[in-house]
Amino acid sequence: MQIVDMSQLSSEQLAQAAQILTDSIPIGWPTLADAWEELRERLVPENTMLAAVADGVVLGWGGILSPIYNGNVFELHPLAVRSGVRGQGVGRAIVLALEAAARKQGGLTIYLGADDEREGGETSLANVDLYDNLPERIKNFSPGTHQSSFYMQLGYKIIGVMPDANGYGKPDIMWGKRL
Repeated sequence: MQIVDMSQLSSEQLAQAAQILTDSIPIGWPTLADAWEELRERLVPENTMLAAVADGVVLGWGGILSPIYNGNVFELHPLAVRSGVRGQGVGRAIVLALEAAARKQGGLTIYLGADDEREGGETSLANVDLYDNLPERIKNFSPGTHQSSFYMQLGYKIIGVMPDANGYGKPDIMWGKRL
């Protein structure tokens, strides 16, 4: 597996990347057209977009968006990994490469938002009144089946929560890491 700049991918590989996004995060990109639009928006010189490729096949991809706060802070967005290779280090390799790219560009912090918006919720922050003792709820956070556990394993910490961002009881959880 190699981590490559997505500007180097063929049109066929970009199509694979779009399909991975739709398959991985259908709640955010329900159609292939939505995924293509995301790719077009993200594949600009201000962003760093990387893909994991093996034998010409895109295994996953992600990016860091142009920095904010005077170049100190980068947003990791999006991250998508082909379903058949999840749990095999592909996402980890992409995130570590993106973190290195952010560091190289002078970044001090990297962050991301992870919505808990599935029906019924996935984390301990779903379907509760987050205005009632949020610090205690964060202290006792449980990721459940949410992707949060992946980011926790990589050293990310909860740096904020937007209650009801996606409807009542469906928060957006902000994760960050010092680079």
